[in-house]
Amino acid sequence: MTDTNKNLFKLDELSGYKVAEDYSDVRGWDVKDANSRTIGKVDHLLVNKTAERVVYLDVEVDSTLIEEGHNTYQTAASEGVHAFLNKDGENHLIIPIGMATLDEENKLVNANQIDRSTFAKIKRFKKGDVIDFDYELDVIRHYKGDNTIHSSNAVDGFYDREEFDNSINKKDSE
Repeated sequence: MTDTNKNLFKLDELSGYKVAEDYSDVRGWDVKDANSRTIGKVDHLLVNKTAERVVYLDVEVDSTLIEEGHNTYQTAASEGVHAFLNKDGENHLIIPIGMATLDEENKLVNANQIDRSTFAKIKRFKKGDVIDFDYELDVIRHYKGDNTIHSSNAVDGFYDREEFDNSINKKDSE
């Protein structure tokens, strides 16, 4: 991932940007998958300056998920070779903001559309790495299981997709 293609910025490195009054600051909150299993903790909120809003949650991955992703016997050899191998220190992943639901009462972020095995198999990155657009495309392809998403999908308008809907769903409190 190269700095020349930087398109995402941590919220706290941008002057004039802050969490809107009517939204919770989810940094430090636990992230759970579709089966309520722990994925990690929200480390940063990632902003696209063109869209002028948070588009991803940067999640520091729980060590048990990293171990699960390194299970070399997880996939049969007949199913092919993985395109990547996560290295030591690559313990962060991103979740599109529209694929998360907030449980404010319990201070949890739920990724109800994504299960733990999907998270375990995704390419991760090191804290502080620049996230380029190709990585974003790979993430969306992986989470959605949609290989029709490719680099001809320009950055302009990309964040209008449902995965980036800025109105994070909040769990109804009853």
